[in-house]
Amino acid sequence: MANVRGCDLPDELLYDVPNNMWYRDEADGTVLAGMTSVALALAGQLVAVTPRKAGRAVQAGKSCATIESGKWVGPAKIAFDGEVTAVNDALVASPKIANADPYQAGWLIRVKPADWAAAKQALTPGTQVAAPYDAKMTADGFAGCTAAAA
Repeated sequence: MANVRGCDLPDELLYDVPNNMWYRDEADGTVLAGMTSVALALAGQLVAVTPRKAGRAVQAGKSCATIESGKWVGPAKIAFDGEVTAVNDALVASPKIANADPYQAGWLIRVKPADWAAAKQALTPGTQVAAPYDAKMTADGFAGCTAAAA
C-alpha cells in the first residue's frame, strides 16, 4: 500500500488522482467507487452524502454524489460513463463511515461502466499512484492526511 504524506492508497485500487476518487473491479462486472483518504482529509468529517440513485446514468467528469462536510459541499466526480446499480445506504445513513474506512465500508456507489476497458486506461493503478499524488499534493499546497487530522 502506498502512503503519501500520511494518506493511505491501497495497491489493488485504480485512482482518478485529479478528482480524488478510487475504483475497484468487482467480479460481477460492476465497479465500486469511493473517495480517497486524500479527499476525506481535505473535506473533513462528512455530515451528508447524497449519491445518484440506482438506475440513473452517470457521465464522465460529472457528479455521482454530493458530499457535505462541516467546511465543504461539492460533487464526487466519476471518471467514466455508466449506470449506478447500487448505493451505499449505510454511508448515506452514517456519512462518518467514509472518514473511518474510505476503502471498504465507505464506498459511495456501485456502477456498471459503459466501457470499463477504455475507462481503466485513464486511471492510475495503485502500485503507481504515489508519485502522481505527491505531485498533486505539492501543487495543491496540501501537507497531507496527518496534518489535516491534527
